[in-house]
Formats: sequence, structure tokens, C-alpha cells
Amino acid sequence: MTTEAISEVVIEAPVIAAVAAQAARATPGVVRLEPGVRGLVSTLVRAGKQRLTNVDPAASEGVRVRKNAAGELSVQVDVVISAARAAAVVGHAVQQEVSRVVFEQTGQQVDEVSVSILDIEPERR
Repeated sequence: MTTEAISEVVIEAPVIAAVAAQAARATPGVVRLEPGVRGLVSTLVRAGKQRLTNVDPAASEGVRVRKNAAGELSVQVDVVISAARAAAVVGHAVQQEVSRVVFEQTGQQVDEVSVSILDIEPERR
């Protein structure tokens, strides 16, 4: 008689945020991620935890991840984009890329990606 051990793999929100941040930064038209006001608070909290634990996790500033009681995954991304591309097009591309890359790298289905465009930088000449 064989028994298989039951195990669970949990992918924490900071890991998903780092993957989402990488995907958003790689999207054409995105200049950089910005933490925004809410992001600044979580950055300060994360920095405090890093000092206590001496850990240097992947960058995820500008991204917040939430999982509700039903298990639905929500990702919020704050970006600065280039004026060379239409804001709506870049925003939609970020949504698609974040959903795709998070699923590919973590196996987690993203139910919602909200993109806030905090600034549009003019083209450099």
C-alpha cells in the first residue's frame, strides 16, 4: 500500500508582484514603474522588513497584489509611459503582458489587472 504525501505550493504576493513588475517594465511604451502614494507606504514597510531579515527581494515598486477571500487575484500597476504611444494602447498591453507572464511563471490566474498611468514623458530628441 502506497500513500502519497499531500503537499501545497504557495506563491506569496511579493513574488507575484515582482513577476508582474518585470512584465510591466518589459512592455513597449512603459518608461518605468512608479510606486504612487500607496506604494510608497508598502515600500517603506518592505524596506523595514528587509533590514530586519537581511533579505534583498526582487524589485516590485509600483505593483500591488491582492487575493480576496474567494481566491481571485488582483494586480494593480502604476506606470509612467512614453508620449510616443497612445496611453490606452500601452495600458491594455500592460494588462495583457502582466496576466500572461504571471500565469506562465507562477501558474496563478490573474483575474484583474488595473493600470494607473501616473505620467506621460515627452519624447527625447
